[in-house]
Order: sequence, then structure tokens, then C-alpha cells
Amino acid sequence: MRRTVIPELLDIDAGTSAEIAGSLADLRFFNRYFGGSATMTAMLRKVAARTGKRQLTFLDVAGASGDVALAAQRELVKSGIELRPILLDRAASHLANGFAGVAGDAFQLPFADSSIDCVGCSLFAHHLEPDEVVLFVNEALRVARYAVVINDLRRHPTHFALAYAGKPIYRSRLTRHDAPASVRRAHTMEEMGQYLRESAAAKVEITSHYLFRFAAIAWKHE
Repeated sequence: MRRTVIPELLDIDAGTSAEIAGSLADLRFFNRYFGGSATMTAMLRKVAARTGKRQLTFLDVAGASGDVALAAQRELVKSGIELRPILLDRAASHLANGFAGVAGDAFQLPFADSSIDCVGCSLFAHHLEPDEVVLFVNEALRVARYAVVINDLRRHPTHFALAYAGKPIYRSRLTRHDAPASVRRAHTMEEMGQYLRESAAAKVEITSHYLFRFAAIAWKHE
């Protein structure tokens, strides 16, 4: 399946306030039940295990309402791991859930070198072109002490069919457009692995997760 870039309506707030709220609710539903939150939790658990840390600061780039970070925080604490999220989004009005947050540019993160244990994103990388993925990962590696984690969709014909078939249950007109569009512009695991190997990462790991998700970790140190 060839990658096709189609603008997503939620990215440009192309809807009424009710439609935008409905689309964000759809995203929270997808993350909760279709692998988004579980994938991020698994990666952060791996970072904690590799580093031996029981407390992790985590910068969630394009984190919006912070539902993925919140779910990971609640799950990790059951294993004695304290996650301290910081949200970054393009607009302060998108930030929620009571976490520390800042409006900023993903390519020029407003943080010092090696100031945050782990930098990551969920459903952000598919918005980027290949060269932009490398730029973002290198900037995230600058800020991270240990790793950059990427949680995103896998482009696949079956995934596209599922996204299209789900239209009747989506809350928002925006989601009915954006869900299949997201799959069409998503990267494959092979493509993402290639981008990350072109970055400054010392080591790259990428694994498949439910439902057509991938978990990519770019380690800063061997």
C-alpha cells in the first residue's frame, strides 16, 4: 500500500467545537481500546527496566489532552514506577489532565540538553515526512537522557479497511475523514526503522503491537 499524504481535519481545527470535541473523544477511545495506551506503557516500562529507574520524567510531544500519558502513569505505578509527564503541544488550549504543559515546536523543543529522561510521541510521527522524522528524533534525542519512544500506526491495507469500516461508530465527522487518512499517510515498520537508523540514535528497536501499532525506541546510549 503506497503512502499518500491527505491533510487531516483535526490538525487544522476544521470543524465546530462539538465536532472537535467528538474527534478528540474518538482518539481517546482508540487509545484506550485499540492499543495506543498499551503500546506507550510497554515502551516506557522497557525504558525503566533498561535504566533501572523507578521514577521517569516523560515529555509527551503533541500530547494534547494527555490521555496516553495518564493511562501509562496509572498502569506503571502498579509496578512501582512513577511516571512524571510533561505535555507539549502546538497550542496551549489543547493541553489538559492537570499535567505540566507547554506550547512549543516539536523541532525546537524548549528544554535543555539531556534534561528529561524520555521523550516520546503518540500518533504524531505519521504527520511527518521521512526527513522530518529524522529531524524530530534528533531534536528529541538532544533533550532525552535515555531514549525517544514513538507510538504510531502501521500502514496496511487491512488497517485501512478497518478504519473505513468504523465510520458508522465514530462520534465526529472529522474522525470519519481523519481515521482512514491517517492510515494512508502512516509509515510502515520497515520505513520507520530506516528513518531511525539515519538519526543520531545509538541503537534502534521497533516492534509490532495491537491493533496495527508499532513501538519504536531510539536509544541515546548503548
